[in-house]
Amino acid sequence: MSALKSLFKQTFIYGLATVLPRMLSFLLVRLHTDESVLESVADYGDVSLIYSYFVLFNVILAYGMETAFFRFYNKEKEKSKVVGTSSISLIITSFGFFVLALMFKNQIASFIDIKEEYIHLVIWILLLDALVIIPFAWLRVNLKPLKYAIIKILNVAINLGLNLFLLLWLKDLASESSVFAAIYKPNFEVNYIFIANLVASAVTLLIMFPFYFKIKFTFSKVLWKKMMRYAFPILIAGVAFSINETFDRILLNSLLPEDVAKTEIGMYSACYKLALFMTLFATAYRLGIEPFFFSHAKTENPQKNYARILEYFVIFGSAILLTVVVFADLLKVIFIGNEAYWKAMWIVPVILLANFCLGIYHNLSVWYKITDKTKFGAYISIFGALLTLFLNFWLIPIISYKGSAIATLIAYSIMMLLSYYFGRKYYPIPYNLKKIGLYLILSIGLSGLSFYQFRSNYIMGISMLIVFLGIVYISERNQIKQLLKR
Repeated sequence: MSALKSLFKQTFIYGLATVLPRMLSFLLVRLHTDESVLESVADYGDVSLIYSYFVLFNVILAYGMETAFFRFYNKEKEKSKVVGTSSISLIITSFGFFVLALMFKNQIASFIDIKEEYIHLVIWILLLDALVIIPFAWLRVNLKPLKYAIIKILNVAINLGLNLFLLLWLKDLASESSVFAAIYKPNFEVNYIFIANLVASAVTLLIMFPFYFKIKFTFSKVLWKKMMRYAFPILIAGVAFSINETFDRILLNSLLPEDVAKTEIGMYSACYKLALFMTLFATAYRLGIEPFFFSHAKTENPQKNYARILEYFVIFGSAILLTVVVFADLLKVIFIGNEAYWKAMWIVPVILLANFCLGIYHNLSVWYKITDKTKFGAYISIFGALLTLFLNFWLIPIISYKGSAIATLIAYSIMMLLSYYFGRKYYPIPYNLKKIGLYLILSIGLSGLSFYQFRSNYIMGISMLIVFLGIVYISERNQIKQLLKR
């Protein structure tokens, strides 16, 4: 129980580091979808498309080294060598990418159908973000979640503040002052969004830069090869995940008629953001459990704790799923004020459930990380990515963004089931399937009824939520009392 208490404490702080910045960034959705900021839904589609490529390249530039760092930092006696080797590796590859990307930015812009002026800003942001991967991992592995949280929150606060200044206030100031008039450029809104991101990333690196003066720059070729062998399957899995997570917007742009593609992407991306509540929870939980998995791998009977962790995840995730679905129409008014985007609300329960399945998958993935069988993670992710691509190519021409949402749910569900299947063989964990299944069936069934049969009927929706929480309390009351006492 003390181990679980430690996990919940870390998860809470990492949750602050994840939830607060994401909530601040969520305000950007309201800002960017405002008619007075970006003129059309298609403009927001452009921004969403660029950030889809961001996700893919962030994964490539990290190439699994963060997870390898956690693994070998807990495994190797000479921890300074792990820190130095991983840092040097990422510095070299990051600057190598930076130089090559600048040399071929014209070709890149043409190939991915993005303006060259955006590409230039994106390249700088990717470099700065890559250089803080190991410093942030070092904070996590040394159990300094509070510092981690403060820096993450500051990053997004700067980004949000600059977005407000550049997109809302600068235009008015330019009409009153020649100084601001020299800065302001009309029809430059998309550039301003990425300039704000660039400044926030630069400040974050500046804060983390003392890390590079504290460490020993010792590079072990032998250790690096071990880390790369461990990290490579994680890179493949990461690329596959990025395909599952964001490639739908890229495919929507390619497969839909040119005159509607960006508008469809804009609506889809805005409503997709309402699944953020599930994503925030799953991400915070993952940030807390990843170091926990490795640090408790050698304790007595760790499988028992791993099983309990998944139960708690399913309980909280089920409650979040049902709550967001019940209040979805209120949330859309708060976070997406422009009715032009509401047409895509159909996808919200589907994407919420998809991200719930992804969170369960991350919990189940402990078996291949602990046993160093990360290749299975790559295999499962590759299969999921191929399935996502196939379903998107098939469904988008028929039902547009609804096909993308369905494809995401099917892919994540099957990945979850595959991870459980192989985990039983290589690292059996005594999951309580009856209890987990009960919570999943209840929350999914009640969510479907609430959204598709009793939508905006808050009496019915809240009643369903109370019933679910009551069943959870009856089933878990002894565990709840123990946790509260501690």
